[in-house]
Amino acid sequence: MKLAWIGTGVMGSAMLIHLKKAGHDVSAYNRTFEKMLPLKEHGVHICESIAACVKDADVVFTMVGYPKDVEDIYTCKDGIFEHIKKGCILIDMTTSSPALAQSLYEKAKMYHAYMLDAPVSGGDSGAKSATLSIMVGGDKEVFEQAYPLFKILGTSIHYMGAAGCGQHAKACNQIAVAGAVAAMSEAIVYACKQNLPVEKMLNAISKGAAGSWQLEHTAPRVLANDFQPGFYIKHFIKDMNIIKAALLSNQVLSTSLFRMELMMLNTVLEMYRTLAENGEENLGTQALIHYYDNDEKLI
Repeated sequence: MKLAWIGTGVMGSAMLIHLKKAGHDVSAYNRTFEKMLPLKEHGVHICESIAACVKDADVVFTMVGYPKDVEDIYTCKDGIFEHIKKGCILIDMTTSSPALAQSLYEKAKMYHAYMLDAPVSGGDSGAKSATLSIMVGGDKEVFEQAYPLFKILGTSIHYMGAAGCGQHAKACNQIAVAGAVAAMSEAIVYACKQNLPVEKMLNAISKGAAGSWQLEHTAPRVLANDFQPGFYIKHFIKDMNIIKAALLSNQVLSTSLFRMELMMLNTVLEMYRTLAENGEENLGTQALIHYYDNDEKLI
């Protein structure tokens, strides 16, 4: 199958290589051309334009930074919509706006194409090991056509419903992640203050009711003082802002039941905003531990 991939960041590069290794013909495009050069040794065609990348592709994947980036690459002059063939399947794997996902789904129809929103969870480690969780919105028949490709990239593939539902599911994921990262950080901080051996503490609690993906995969990075981004703080802030915007804009949520604030999400968002203001926006989300440092190195 002829595939196009737009956005070769931390996760995108690993994911498209899996598709290439599975025997597909893969072309790639990225705004920064130099970032694509290592892909050539894997047999990926690197392209200088979106048009060259998506021409004649059966399926186009996109995974970029922000909703505005998603909208631009699809709808701008010489964007994706202008150059795809009839019947092309478009799969946006960016964590983006549910409203935008619905809008692009409708616009794709005008170009005789099919659109899925398919954000992922699992970070860079999940992308590299092809163990991502993928949450998909759009037409079920199109999801079923794309399912074999999703299985190359992840181990937990879920059809969530109509266009935008993949993004809503990812919003739920990010709400839960926000709480889990904060809880992990506070457990480590408390252990340090009580002079507990932190690694032993984590081993003890991770096998019980407190166990989580964050304790298993993220806490070891904190202990190793590894704050390289598996997932950027700036992108997590973006995701939490998308959730807040969705709550404000969705007319269904105007009932008294949904006028409540997402208190935990708001608290964690402010913590990450503080780190970003301190110049840490390009670190991984595990750097939340720095919020508690107060110039005192805990680890």
